[in-house]
Amino acid sequence: MSVEEDAGFEDFLFRDLHSNVFMGTASDRYASWIGQIYSQERFGDSITRRSKTVGGKAFVEEILPVESVEEYFMHFRTLELDFTFYAPLLDKYGNPTRNFHALSSYCRHLGGDDRVILKTPQTVFAKRLRRKGAHVENAQYLDPELFVRQFYEPAIALLGSRLGGLIFEQEYQRKQDRCPPEEVAEELNAFFEAVPMDTRYHVEFRTETFLSDSVFDVFERHGVGQVLSHWTWLPPLSRQFALSGQRFLNRSKRCIIRLMTPRRVRYESAYAQAHPFKSLTEGMPDGRMVEETAELMWAGVDQGVQVHVVINNRSGGNAPIIAQHVARRFLGMRSRYRIRQNVSTQ
Repeated sequence: MSVEEDAGFEDFLFRDLHSNVFMGTASDRYASWIGQIYSQERFGDSITRRSKTVGGKAFVEEILPVESVEEYFMHFRTLELDFTFYAPLLDKYGNPTRNFHALSSYCRHLGGDDRVILKTPQTVFAKRLRRKGAHVENAQYLDPELFVRQFYEPAIALLGSRLGGLIFEQEYQRKQDRCPPEEVAEELNAFFEAVPMDTRYHVEFRTETFLSDSVFDVFERHGVGQVLSHWTWLPPLSRQFALSGQRFLNRSKRCIIRLMTPRRVRYESAYAQAHPFKSLTEGMPDGRMVEETAELMWAGVDQGVQVHVVINNRSGGNAPIIAQHVARRFLGMRSRYRIRQNVSTQ
């Protein structure tokens, strides 16, 4: 039996890939995944459409109801939800927001072994916010009270043990807008000292300058994970891992790898190329991205780290097919790693 047949990849079944590997995607509910992840008979008549403007161009997205997540988790072990990036779960008065109700809807369809990764609100971790076409200073940057009361506590209450990780994503900063990495490290240290200790924190910096020893020292001190992100202006995944000394810094031995966009391709262009997310886009997927993701997965497995791989449609056109490529490459490397493990024990 071939590796692919043995693993069920032809049917997009990734739950049994490895006990320490959690394959998943960035967002779900894409009607374009019917026939891959979702069944035509159950959801073919439940498609809704919404318009979205990206880079000045109008697109139509076809989406499925929230209950489709039940079928999603028949294929994957983890799911990143990013709508929480755009607003907290509670408003400043403690009232539930639309995002609270949306996350509550998901919770009604999750199993006990399903894991959800949430992006923390940008108002917590963005130094600048886009408002009315301009970028302005964020007065609530690294506000521990906002994070704890309006996001962290309600997220824990809703998800409990099904919360697999929290991602603090910071926007790319131009050279003229950056402060020294040492200053960033001091700000981070103060923030993580002020919030509840939790081993599910992970930080994604999209400015390579901040991937520095002073910042990684703070990560290690507080047990915060480094998100390894394949994104427009970041260096290759292997380079990001090398900058931290090839260390997995999260205290609970978890790692998040995010495959977001091809390198040197802006969000607007990646979205336009990938839409409507039904298949791979010719010339878009990056072979090095797949290779290095599989290498990092094995590096984590070797060290007993739980590796969550999150794949976005924009990284090549269709996240489930990219997952197939990553999974096949991962298993294709297993003999190499078995040999290495045998040598190390002799």
